[in-house]
Amino acid sequence: MDKRSHVNIVEQGAYGVYPYPQTRSLHPASHLEHSQGSRQQDFPPGYPAHEYPAPTYPPQDYSHYTNEPCQAFAGAPPASLDNAPPEYQNEFANETAQNFAEKVIRRAFIRKVYLTLMVQLLVTVGIICMFLYWKALNVWAGRTYWFTYALFPALFILIIILSCCDGFRRKTPWNFMLLFLFTILEGLLLGAVSVFYGADAVLWAVGATTFVSAGLTLFSLQTKWDFTTGSGILFVFLLVLMAFGILCAIIQSFWLHIVYACLGTLIFSVYLVVDTQLMLGGKHRYSLSPEEYIFAALNLYLDIMNLFLFILQIIGLSR
Repeated sequence: MDKRSHVNIVEQGAYGVYPYPQTRSLHPASHLEHSQGSRQQDFPPGYPAHEYPAPTYPPQDYSHYTNEPCQAFAGAPPASLDNAPPEYQNEFANETAQNFAEKVIRRAFIRKVYLTLMVQLLVTVGIICMFLYWKALNVWAGRTYWFTYALFPALFILIIILSCCDGFRRKTPWNFMLLFLFTILEGLLLGAVSVFYGADAVLWAVGATTFVSAGLTLFSLQTKWDFTTGSGILFVFLLVLMAFGILCAIIQSFWLHIVYACLGTLIFSVYLVVDTQLMLGGKHRYSLSPEEYIFAALNLYLDIMNLFLFILQIIGLSR
């Protein structure tokens, strides 16, 4: 057997089976024929070329499919953006930032109110001391009864303006000017009243008022009870107190005056707690706007001054 016949036997195999994978021809014409759609492949010598027909698929019937909207399938997206779910928002972060900003504003508001109140109290105490220790003014105030009653209409008008007129109460510098004028007139009234009680009684009343006011303020800051919901009931008690005061002016009775002074002290103590919680805001049902610092300072000042008057009356009657 020569070398050539041995090569043919190896290539064809003993049983005519092709023993290695098919290979494509490297001739450029084969690529051209394949690109033109020919299905013919090149085989080693001795094997015939085969033509592979294009595959055929049976016809399909799509008539049973209907044009149903996408919402008919579970988990399908909505047909329009109107029914789309809302975009994800970190509401907790927004709420936290909002609460933080509100707390910062509220704390600045409280500082402004107490700073204004401190100036009012210092001015009032200075005027009272002037009436007590200035001899000529003390004698003049004790002899001039009309001076005390002349101050009531002016104070009443200023209270109405500061309470009801937003344009004056919120507009700087008119709000500070009116509040300062009210503080001066209130100090003059308290100084004229203090003349009839003496310096010792006034000092005791100032100390007692300071102690009660500080204790009630701390109680308002710490308690979980909401006193702002009872402001309407307190207004009714205030009207009863006014009627009781008119009765005391008509009927000169020692015990009736004592009851009147004690009742007034109790009512304005509760008013101080209510006005403090209105200023604090937070979880309380009612609160003042941070723009109402003049109104808040006016409320606290009136509560403390009324407490001082009733405590002074109790001390004077006890003597």
